[in-house]
Amino acid sequence: MNTGSDVRAQFSDPAGNLAFDEALLREGPVAPVLWLWRNPVSVVVGRGQKIAREVRVAECARDGVPVLRRASGGGTVYHDPGNLNVTLVLPGPADKPLEMLGLVMSAAVEKLGLPPRLGERGLFVGDAKLCGFAVFRTKSGLLAHSTLLIDTDAARVGAYLTAPPPDPKPLDSHRSKVASLSDHGVHPAEGEVESVVRAAAAGLLGPLTPRSPTDAELARRRTLLHTRYHYAQWHADGRQRRD
Repeated sequence: MNTGSDVRAQFSDPAGNLAFDEALLREGPVAPVLWLWRNPVSVVVGRGQKIAREVRVAECARDGVPVLRRASGGGTVYHDPGNLNVTLVLPGPADKPLEMLGLVMSAAVEKLGLPPRLGERGLFVGDAKLCGFAVFRTKSGLLAHSTLLIDTDAARVGAYLTAPPPDPKPLDSHRSKVASLSDHGVHPAEGEVESVVRAAAAGLLGPLTPRSPTDAELARRRTLLHTRYHYAQWHADGRQRRD
């Protein structure tokens, strides 16, 4: 039986983090992979979303906030260092790709002292979303990832994301009230949230061995940076570079 892994890596460029996120799936791991990471301030839209419907573009341009596109579906999210990103890559097909991620995040939030409630595309405490979920499949596996708001200011989220449009479309974000751990009165010590998430994942998936990125993962990341994440057209409308 293959032992899962807990990848320890962080890149300063938010596009570079998104590229590595996808690279972990593209390399087709044979056992679960967990990666915890934080991004600089940025807005990240889902694979098929229209930026004009999701993002306050002028405000982002004014404040120098990059607007990026990821490979998975789901809704638009605001990233900053107060928001922990949780990437879980699972090999093989899965009928309920978000089920394991939901279990991991629920166990972590319970350990942090809050009562989680799983809802559509996320985890709630009371009526406010604490974690958003998204998923991306390939033939060999799936990537499910979550955000976990630690101390991100909800007002900043609203400053860069649009209100619900008057003409709802299937790919529009499911907009919800959001609140962080801090808003709920939970103020974890530095590194505590990461430790809790790692313990929750290991409890459900088995041992996860800490490791650095492999050469193959880093090579795949470089390729994805060229074809997608350092290519303006990808972020604008989802078209990737062909040369």
